[in-house]
Amino acid sequence: MVEDAARALLSEARSANERRVLVLAGDREACLSAADEVLDALPVPLTGTTLVSTRDALACEQVGPRNADELLGTTRDAVVFDAHEDCRPNALGRVVGAVDGGGLLVVLAPPLDEWPARRDAFDEGLAVPPFGVADVTGRFRRRLVETLRAHSGIAIYDADADELERDGLTEPAPRLAEPLPEPPDDRTFPRAAYEACLTGDQVDALASFEALLDPPAAVVAEADRGRGKSSAAGLAAACLAREGLDVLVTAPGRRSASELFARARELLANLDALASDDDTIETDAGGRIRFAKPPEAASLPGDPDAVFADEAAAIPVRLLESLLDCERLAFTTTVHGYEGAGRGFDVRFRDRLADTDHDVADATLADPIRYAAGDPVEAWAFRALGLDARPAVDPLVADASTETVSYEALAPEDLLADEHLLRETFGLLVYAHYRTEPNDLARLLDAPNLAVRALLDDGHVVSVALLAREGGLGADLRAAMYEGARVKGNMIPDVLTSQLRDEDAAVPVGYRVMRIATHHAARSRGLGSRLLGEVRREFADDADWLGVGYGATPELLSFWRANGYSTVHLSTTRNDTSGEYSAVMLDALSHLGERLYDRHAEWFADRIPGVLADSLRDLDVDVARAALRACDVDPSLDLSDSAWRVVAGAAHGPGMYSVDPAPFRRLARHHLVAGDADMLAAREERLLVAKLLQARPWDDVADELGFHSTSQAMRALGDAFRPLVETYGTRAARDELRRFADD
Repeated sequence: MVEDAARALLSEARSANERRVLVLAGDREACLSAADEVLDALPVPLTGTTLVSTRDALACEQVGPRNADELLGTTRDAVVFDAHEDCRPNALGRVVGAVDGGGLLVVLAPPLDEWPARRDAFDEGLAVPPFGVADVTGRFRRRLVETLRAHSGIAIYDADADELERDGLTEPAPRLAEPLPEPPDDRTFPRAAYEACLTGDQVDALASFEALLDPPAAVVAEADRGRGKSSAAGLAAACLAREGLDVLVTAPGRRSASELFARARELLANLDALASDDDTIETDAGGRIRFAKPPEAASLPGDPDAVFADEAAAIPVRLLESLLDCERLAFTTTVHGYEGAGRGFDVRFRDRLADTDHDVADATLADPIRYAAGDPVEAWAFRALGLDARPAVDPLVADASTETVSYEALAPEDLLADEHLLRETFGLLVYAHYRTEPNDLARLLDAPNLAVRALLDDGHVVSVALLAREGGLGADLRAAMYEGARVKGNMIPDVLTSQLRDEDAAVPVGYRVMRIATHHAARSRGLGSRLLGEVRREFADDADWLGVGYGATPELLSFWRANGYSTVHLSTTRNDTSGEYSAVMLDALSHLGERLYDRHAEWFADRIPGVLADSLRDLDVDVARAALRACDVDPSLDLSDSAWRVVAGAAHGPGMYSVDPAPFRRLARHHLVAGDADMLAAREERLLVAKLLQARPWDDVADELGFHSTSQAMRALGDAFRPLVETYGTRAARDELRRFADD
C-alpha cells in the first residue's frame, strides 16, 4: 500500500515540478522498514537520496540531525528525515530546502497522536537546569502534527496499522513553461552571464547588478530561499572580476557563500577567464573573488573594489555599516528562512545605506529556481517552522504609545491557541534580531525556563521581551560549574562562576532578557523602557535579579543603564558572529541580588583598568566609556599625598604623566565610573580611556582622536587633568595647585 501511495505522490510531484511529503508514522523499526520499501519502489537513485538520522539504517548517504547543514547548497531527489530520536526544527528546515522540484521528503515520526508527549534529544537540550526533561512540553510538535494533517501535498501512512490516512495528492492543473526574457539591449555584462540565469527574475536581478560598474553604487537583492539571489550575485561578482576588479565576499559562514562562488567559477570558466580554481578565484584580467568572515571583512582588508554581503540579514548591522566605505556594495537578504529575515535587515540597515552617497538599486526575486511557484511543501514549511512569521502591519501599531498599550504575559498555551498572536510575537523577534531560527520557535513554545512578556495595542504586539530564568542551582551543580562544567541555559551565572570564580553566583534566581524588540513603526516612544519597567515590577518579589548579556555598543549600554541595569563584566574576546565584545549587566531586585551585584560591580571597577590595558586594548573607546559609566559603584580613589602632587604637577606645572601612570589611571577610572559626566568633553574622556586606561601609543591616540600631532594630544591630556584634580583632589593636591597659582 505505501509503495503505491509513494509512487503516486512522486509522479504528481514530478509532473508539477513541485515537492511532496510522505509521513511514515509509527514504531521506529516499522517506519525504517517502510522507508526502505518506498525507496526500493521509487525511480529515485540512491545517489540522490539522503537519510538524516541518528542511525545509518538505509542504503544511501546518511548525516546526523546536528549536521543537517551539510545539505545546504545541495539538491536531493529524496530526503528521509528520521524524527524519532532527534527532531530538530532547524534540521527539518534545512532538509526541506534540499529537496529538489519533483522530489520527495519522507518524514519518519512516532504515532502522530503520541508524538507531542514523547521526549527526544532536542528536548533534552531544552531542559535547562534546574529543570529536567519532564518539564519540557510538546507544544511545538503538537502544532507540527496539526500542520502535517492540514496542509496539502502531505501524505500520512500509519506504519503500525499499514493504513494510509491521507494520500497527499493535490491534482494540480498543468503548468506551461515560461520562456526566459532576452538580455537587456543596453547590457554591459557579457551575454553568457544572462544566458546562465534560470528565471526572468534572475535576469532582472543581474541587470540591477550592472549599477556597480558606475560607483558609488549599491545593490540590494531580496528573496525567499531558493530564488537564486546568491546565484545572481555570483554571476555579477564574476563579471566584475572579469573586468579586473577585486571582489570581497562576506557571509555568516563560508558555506553560506558556496553557491555564489560556484556560479562565479562556472561562468568565468565558460568565458575562458578563469586563472585559478583555488579558494580565491582569480581571473586572467587580474581580478579576483575572495572570502572573509564578517568581523574581518569589516576592516575592508586589501582595500577591495567591491564587497558582496551574502545573507546580509544574518550579519550584525554594526559590521554591515563598516562596509559602507567601499564604493561598490551588494547585499543579498533572505525574506523567509532560518538564515535571517530580510525585513529586519530593511528596518535596521536600509536607512543607514540611504544616508550614504551610493545610488541604491533594488532587486526582488519571487520565482523559485528548483521547484514551481505555489509549491505546497514550501507553504507548509513556512507555517510549521515560523519562517513567514511577521510583526503586525505598520498601520495597526502606528499610533501605539505608553498610554495606549497593555502589559501582558503571553503563556505558551495562549500562543499555541492563537496563531495570529504567535505569528506577531515570533515575527517581531525574528525581525529585530539578526539570527532567529526555527529552533527558537520550539524554545518559545516548549522550554520550561523561558517566559514571554509583551506590550499589546488593541490586541497587536508592539513590544516583546523573551526572558530566561537562570540561577537557583544546587550546591553540586554550582561546584561542577566552578570546576569547568558547562551548564546549559544559565549564561550569567556561568560567566560569574566559571570566568569570575564566584561559586555562589548561581545561588540567586534571576531572569535574563534574552531578546527585547519594539515594532519599528512604534520606536523612540519609550515602549521598550515601559516594557522593562513592567517586567521589573512583576518579578520584584519573585526573583533576585534581572540581567542581560549582549554585544556592547555605546547606544545599547546607555539604553540599559537608563533602565536600571549596571555593568558587571565585559568579555575579553570578540563574538565570532557580531565581532563585538559582550557586556553583562545586572539590576538587583532583592538583598541577595544586591550582594551579587555589589561584589561583581566593585570588582569590575577595580579590575577594568588592567583589562583595558591588556585584552581589551582594542575595545572601542566609546564602548569603554559607556560601560564604565554604567557601573553603579563609587570606586575608591585613595591616592597618597605624593601621588596627588605628581598628578597636580602634570596638570598645572612641570610634572610628567609618564613618571608614574598608576595614579592617573586611578583618577581616570574614578571619574569615568562615578564622576560628573558633564565635567569633561567627550573627546577628553576618550583621551582618558585610550591613553590612560588602554595605554595605547601616543601616535595611535592622536590619530584616532583627531589631534593634529602627538604634542597636541599630550597638552589636551594635561588640560583634562585640571578639572579632575580640582574636583577630586585632596589637601595635598590643592596645596600643589595653589603653589602654581601663586607662581
